[in-house]
Amino acid sequence: MEVFTEKERRMLTVTKSPSDELSLTNCLVINKDLFKDLKSLYRDELFAKISFNNGTKFTYKLCSYDKIRPELIGLSYIQRIWTDLTLERGVDVSICVCTAPAIICKINIKVDFLYKKNKIMDSFNTDLMSKKFNECFGDLPFTIGQKLVFKFTDKMPLLLLVVDKIECIENSVSTFGLLNMNSLVIFDKAENSDINLTGKYRGAATMTTTSILNPDWDFSKMGVGGLDKEFSVIFRRAFVSRVYPSELVEQLGLQHVKGILLYGPPGTGKTLMARQIGKMLNASEPKIVNGPEILNKFVGESEKNIRVLFEDAEADKKKYGVNSPLHMIIFDEIDAICRQRGTATGSTGVADTVVNQLLSKMDGVQQLNNILIIGMTNRKDLIDEALLRPGRLELQMEINLPNEEGRLQILNIHTLKLQEHKKLHSEVDLKQISVQIKNYSGAEIEGLVRAATTNAMNKFVSQGQGKVEIHQNAVESLLVTKTDFDVAASDIKPAFGSGTDDADHYLGIGIFEYGNPISSIIEFSKSLIKQAQSGCLVSPVSLLLHGPEGSGKTALAAHLAYKLSNFPFVKVVSSENMSGYSESSRCQAITKIFDDAYKSELSCIIVDDIEGLFDYIPIGPRFSNLVLRMLIVLLKKKTPKNNKLLIITTCNSLDVLRSLQVLNCFNATIEVPAIRDVVYMINILNELKLFNNEEIREIESSIKQKSFNISLKKLICLAERAKQYDDSKVVKFIYSLDQECDNIY
Repeated sequence: MEVFTEKERRMLTVTKSPSDELSLTNCLVINKDLFKDLKSLYRDELFAKISFNNGTKFTYKLCSYDKIRPELIGLSYIQRIWTDLTLERGVDVSICVCTAPAIICKINIKVDFLYKKNKIMDSFNTDLMSKKFNECFGDLPFTIGQKLVFKFTDKMPLLLLVVDKIECIENSVSTFGLLNMNSLVIFDKAENSDINLTGKYRGAATMTTTSILNPDWDFSKMGVGGLDKEFSVIFRRAFVSRVYPSELVEQLGLQHVKGILLYGPPGTGKTLMARQIGKMLNASEPKIVNGPEILNKFVGESEKNIRVLFEDAEADKKKYGVNSPLHMIIFDEIDAICRQRGTATGSTGVADTVVNQLLSKMDGVQQLNNILIIGMTNRKDLIDEALLRPGRLELQMEINLPNEEGRLQILNIHTLKLQEHKKLHSEVDLKQISVQIKNYSGAEIEGLVRAATTNAMNKFVSQGQGKVEIHQNAVESLLVTKTDFDVAASDIKPAFGSGTDDADHYLGIGIFEYGNPISSIIEFSKSLIKQAQSGCLVSPVSLLLHGPEGSGKTALAAHLAYKLSNFPFVKVVSSENMSGYSESSRCQAITKIFDDAYKSELSCIIVDDIEGLFDYIPIGPRFSNLVLRMLIVLLKKKTPKNNKLLIITTCNSLDVLRSLQVLNCFNATIEVPAIRDVVYMINILNELKLFNNEEIREIESSIKQKSFNISLKKLICLAERAKQYDDSKVVKFIYSLDQECDNIY
């Protein structure tokens, strides 16, 4: 059915629209008197239909203006572009009235800025735009592909609209129709447009995912190794919600994760990870703040420094709403300003007010959903607990020591340049090195590679007579070899590793496998070591070595820990290292060693002379109850998941531990006996090599009918003292032995 009925035809000449206001009406303009004459004849709304030879038709509503000549018809610039009409061109205009209106029930419109130079980041509310569009263009005809200019508000720039799709009441899909005040208007972003649209009348084509990741970012160039799992968790918890359209997030009532706390041992990559997160996100330039920089000696300045950090995010929130860009604030050493309130020294209370200010800004009355705060610390236990609740530093990620696969990734990262320029010797097996450098942090691995490279460079440097010269073939011949890595490993020691100095100190001259008592202890202990390594039901695995003082318990414990277990983390808790410590200081020192052990996959702790640790004295008896209770807790405390711990404890009196209810803390108890057998004594003397074979036979014949009960340490002392008498050392040794042994017949 024909929508418009032609009343008459006129030849009119195209001219510019007389005013900007008339251009925004989307109507064609004719002379006022001509319009008045036509209205008196037909008494209906007047429309102008322009047809071309190819059958294309354009229909606009007519309006009048008193200063345009009768032979002219005014078209705006956008109308002339769409209809392909040029100025001063004569066109055949059909004057029509609407007889069978095709009412638009739904119209889809593409939106963009009319002038790209005037584009803004402010959001356009499609709910208000739809209402304004119906008010401005009600009862106007629209055709698919039609272009028009739309003025939303006086403060907003002009918009260019293009009709994309029309649905009419009579026909679900149409190319033409009249807009009605009840027509549904849907706005979509034009292709390659930067306009921000919000509201329920925003089209599905505009509901695209947000590019939270920088489009130029390359994950392979992050320079972070061994943290794949941590990055995966951080992305799932903190960034997935930011990928979805802001309108959908608002509909779900979802608040993005605002804070991430990265904690763990020094050198494990916390700062590096935060720096790379700042680079990979499509966000504003991160603000990086060292914790102590916030504090200021002037009253109120510290709190002001916190407020300044959030000013940009607050301004963008007010200006752009849900489309505000993400703002990142990175706090290094956050524990310096966020300690538990009430624990700070001094009378100013600045530390507490800084924490209060940060808490209110992160999740106060006026909440911000466009911020991401990343805090880093080695001491999570120092941070105020209010900062760790959901809504603040909600995501707490422990950045621990890398495993074998992670160490290999870090080695590949730091040797990448060496490999690219063929400066790494073919004999260097990075996978084998990653197995050897257990408990190395990322920073220590970087230092290892650096030390190995400088070792290789040092080979081509000669020093002499005040000169330092580089060999001529250094550039071509320089290669980093396996030997360079071995030397570097002896220089760079892991902070959370087994100390060779401790091993030498506690092992001394080693252990003496003089007979069945020691060999059976070692054999049984091997099974406990295997249980600690591969078992999954019991952790920690604890062993108690008890026996008289000087029987070799400490050396035996050190042998099991340093030689047989091959655990990457071995530490000794000994009373001799804590002499003069107060009770609280002793508790802190012991707890720290256990906490460090939990950071390693495989750990062993030697608790040497446990009675001395809690200051047991038989007179009374007296002991430190605080240290005792803490030791009982640590011995029983279950280790974190995927961490294995072996505890080897030594004591001189089993009855003391039984009376203090400590004995039940151990999975196994083994006695390390004193020397009571002549055969065992002779075996020890043979291993000491202080006497020749003839002298040992003489000693054996002199004492084979006697009974002994002497500690290993005392026996070694007597043998070494007797050696000082060259001519009569056998007689002196036997005499001293008789004097020391209480049960000699």
